[in-house]
Amino acid sequence: MAVPAPGLPPRVRIHEVGPRDGLQNEKGAVPTEVKAEFIRRLAGAGLTTVEATSFVHPKWVPQLADAEQLFPQVRDLEGVHLPVLVPNERGLDRALALGARRVAVFASATESFAKANLNRTVDEALAMFEPVVARAKATGTGPDQVHVRGYLSMCFGDPWEGPVPIPQVVRVCRALLDLGCDELSLGDTIGVATPGHVQALLAALNDQGVPTDRIGVHFHDTYGQALANTLAALQHGVTTVDASAGGLGGCPYAKSATGNLATEDLVWMLHGLGIETGADLGRLTATSAWMAAQLGRPSPSRTVRALSHQEP
Repeated sequence: MAVPAPGLPPRVRIHEVGPRDGLQNEKGAVPTEVKAEFIRRLAGAGLTTVEATSFVHPKWVPQLADAEQLFPQVRDLEGVHLPVLVPNERGLDRALALGARRVAVFASATESFAKANLNRTVDEALAMFEPVVARAKATGTGPDQVHVRGYLSMCFGDPWEGPVPIPQVVRVCRALLDLGCDELSLGDTIGVATPGHVQALLAALNDQGVPTDRIGVHFHDTYGQALANTLAALQHGVTTVDASAGGLGGCPYAKSATGNLATEDLVWMLHGLGIETGADLGRLTATSAWMAAQLGRPSPSRTVRALSHQEP
């Protein structure tokens, strides 16, 4: 039963990350045809933003080494945005050559993770992204202009450095916007955020001129806080939420990072609050149950288990 709560947005855009952020953490490679079918089924379930893959060097993320083969199979899905991750200018070249019109760069709020993930300092990574974002924004005009998302990892805690000071996060967020990013995704990479911390960071970003409508949130459910943190963000006015079908994913460079917020669990909560998403929960659940079968294990999503009668 849908029972709206006051002060929440009427609609939320789900930024589905399962095919990229979810599958990059698998121990073995998933066949390209299975990935393409996964994306098609997610689109068929009503999701309009599905992050397809990453144009990183295969040495670093071998699970996504088939980006050139995968993207052409799904790029013509009608009414669906298919963002891809581009770590540098070479990755951007590869993505643009295949017709990608939504790209993302991946920064860190902490020096330790910047070193582990990019082998650079925070500022060196920003300098690397500057020409990437500039070239992307110079590609196309009007509705055909390339859209750039800036991911920021370790916004709340870091496995090496501990709690991350809010001003430190705000500085890098502001820098990404100044480079030309169209939107930000605040990553709770190891899942340590709590609702008060979420709202304090969002308020601090607003104080430094970062508008809420350019912010998305990306929570991991390590301590079971992802939905609570999402609700706190919605109460602040955030309308873009990252989630992963079936709760797939983690982070190959931070071993304490467990699965993403499951898209089905998010949709169950949002629909219960009377918030529109465009997602068909039944088709979404069936898609994640199908993907779990491809991977040979049950889905960690509680909603998928409840609706498809899977055993934990």
